[in-house]
Amino acid sequence: MVSMASTFGKKKKMSVADIVIIVFIVALCFTCIVPFLYMIALSLSSNEAIISQKVGLWPVGFTLETYKTILSDVEMLYTLGYSILLTVLYTAVCMFLTICGAYPLTKKRLMGRNFILSALVFTMYFSGGLIPSYILVKNLGMMNTVWSLVLPGAMSVFNLIILKTFFTNLPESLEESAAIDGCSDMGILMKIVLPLSLPSIATLSLFYAVDRWNGFQDALFYITDKNLYPMQMKLYQIISANQQLDSQQGGEGGAGAYIVPESLKAASVMFTTIPILLIYPKLQKYFVDGVMTGAIKG
Repeated sequence: MVSMASTFGKKKKMSVADIVIIVFIVALCFTCIVPFLYMIALSLSSNEAIISQKVGLWPVGFTLETYKTILSDVEMLYTLGYSILLTVLYTAVCMFLTICGAYPLTKKRLMGRNFILSALVFTMYFSGGLIPSYILVKNLGMMNTVWSLVLPGAMSVFNLIILKTFFTNLPESLEESAAIDGCSDMGILMKIVLPLSLPSIATLSLFYAVDRWNGFQDALFYITDKNLYPMQMKLYQIISANQQLDSQQGGEGGAGAYIVPESLKAASVMFTTIPILLIYPKLQKYFVDGVMTGAIKG
């Protein structure tokens, strides 16, 4: 009892290495949080404060005019809903193709498995380029369609390799037992492999969703129909229109005449970041598990 009490009574001393690590992590968090706080302050500050560069980490001349300008567009709610549905569709298609590509590549009995994997890896380093991609999308009749924002980037080879590695590290005995019981490859995938791979699938789904939500360049090239503009493209139009007004007024418009472009950009960043921040906590557990599993087994 005395030895146990003395053991619990001892306080663990921090080493110099622990202190250095803590300081480094705090500094790293600080460098990530400060720009975010600055963007919030910038989006909530008045034109005069932004022009005079008085804004720091706290709003100066608090106002919501920037957010009112964004939300005053009658098409904004439609664009928001459309972008959410587009992100869900894109993520579902990407994960379906990634799973269908990764699982067969774990089977040694698949003929030409190494060649297929090498061909996929080849595309990570060499691509046709922007102009051939545009011509392909146009010739396939996908211009001004949702599929032009979904199919061209429907599968990431990098994510496929991550998922393949995760599948490979699953115990083979589980699949062998299911095969002995008469379960097909599809049954093994649906009943055993996918449930055990939920952390990895959730992590990759988050990667795909963030990639589509932040996507902008493909919409700029393939979409001219305003009803098919994703959120990033819509915000780009609002910012461009406001910058044009700022240029016409010579940057000297009165309060309320226009919104300073920097404030509008900051509000746009916040407007597009908040949905991801709301989703991430729900997937955080799976995200951490997926990253840790890959670190340990990969």
